[in-house]
Amino acid sequence: MAQTPVTVLTGYLGAGKTTLLNRILSEPHGKKYAVIVNEFGEIGIDNDLIVGADEEVFEMNNGCVCCTVRGDLIRVVQGLMKRQTRGGGGFDGIVIETTGLADPGPVAQTFFVDEEVRAKAKLDSVTTVVDAKHILLRLSDSREAAEQIAFADQIVLNKTDLVSEGDLALIEARLRRLNPLAPIHRATRSDVPLEAILGRGGFDLDRILTLEPEFLNPAHGEPGHVHDDHCDDHDHDHGHEHHHHDHEHDDDIKGVALTLDQPVDAQRITAWLNDLLARQGPDILRAKGILNVKGDDRRLVFQAVHMILEGDFQRDWKAGEDRTSRMVFIGRNLDEALLRVGFQSCAAA
Repeated sequence: MAQTPVTVLTGYLGAGKTTLLNRILSEPHGKKYAVIVNEFGEIGIDNDLIVGADEEVFEMNNGCVCCTVRGDLIRVVQGLMKRQTRGGGGFDGIVIETTGLADPGPVAQTFFVDEEVRAKAKLDSVTTVVDAKHILLRLSDSREAAEQIAFADQIVLNKTDLVSEGDLALIEARLRRLNPLAPIHRATRSDVPLEAILGRGGFDLDRILTLEPEFLNPAHGEPGHVHDDHCDDHDHDHGHEHHHHDHEHDDDIKGVALTLDQPVDAQRITAWLNDLLARQGPDILRAKGILNVKGDDRRLVFQAVHMILEGDFQRDWKAGEDRTSRMVFIGRNLDEALLRVGFQSCAAA
């Protein structure tokens, strides 16, 4: 049986997650989604959408279902999967909304640690909804806001109609510093196309690179950025004081991108990553990489969520393809120089 894709939806209170959920549950998109929300009470999903309610599952008129998490997430997902197999109407996907203050890490980890869940469901992406008008303030007073952004596979930058174009460019640069991997979708009233955020394969690194081949090119104006035709200098001449948000509390979270031209030694890289996650796991929110392993014609693709590391060989390298090994770590208190030396020490002899 194919694994059902799961999208974890996170974002600060008031960012617009509820609007997005209401769209998933009510728009005639022709797909069936199961939406799991932490607190049904605060969501305000229109009651007339609810067809028949048992204790935890609410049927919507477009075939979607809404569940409330009163118990363990694993139990709810297992219940949904049983419905799936009992012929209670299959789902095209599951969306899990985390509360505004939650770190999405433990929710994401559920899909790696429970064998039964893992057999039937796979994490598709972590999507973070960000309120453009208030995010800079949030980042200065909330560690959770920074973590949710750092954790995302993609970001919905909502309420962009309330912010000037110049400020949006600054906000996007700030988001990219926290997370160089996640594509940013601009939206007003969460009007991002659903197919852009559901069923994205955000956890499938092959897809990430086809979507974002530049994901290791530093953001515009950052050190190491390669200039191209799309870069213009108009956003460098803002002398406004309130734009200097460079050294605030969230700056201990950042992305570190590493590359290595030589093939890597499989045992060394495994030992190094395991040791790194054992020592710094809680600080490493996400890690992703594509590695060229000596003696193997396939690409080794891995990613980590906190201390849980997953990796497997995917397709063969194509003829003429650049076989540089690439890795990105996103987390707190990362020592870039030390990571670079560690990665280089994994080169095959």
